[in-house]
Amino acid sequence: MPASIGSRTALGFDFGTRHIGIAYGQEITGSARPLKAIKAKDGVPNFDLIEALIKEWQPDILIIGLPLNMDGTEQPFTARAKKFANRLHGRFGLPVEMQDERLTTADAKQSLFNQGGYRNLQKDNIDCQSAVVILESWFESQYS
Repeated sequence: MPASIGSRTALGFDFGTRHIGIAYGQEITGSARPLKAIKAKDGVPNFDLIEALIKEWQPDILIIGLPLNMDGTEQPFTARAKKFANRLHGRFGLPVEMQDERLTTADAKQSLFNQGGYRNLQKDNIDCQSAVVILESWFESQYS
């Protein structure tokens, strides 16, 4: 039986052509935590790694960052993120939603810097923290 709205767990994804940041979160608390960043080759990850995370964390829904221009219009990369979302849905059969990811990298970098200074600003950390920001903003949007 699917989890009810308000008590779902989710994996969040910050899609990139070379790296994909992944976070796990719970809707009931509205919070997320970074899991890992996986490598991708031209936007195609090793789906076995994603499958292992899905088996381990058993999310109810997958949230993928939607790259948009600052004015809210789509950009060329938007279609690639949507394709990734469709692949996840087709492969794993879980509900997938897109979440506006404008400024998530800047928010992620600021958060990481506040936690540990410049040494904390490594690519994998930024990708995972961006996934956290995407997921937490999706949780927040569920209640507004």
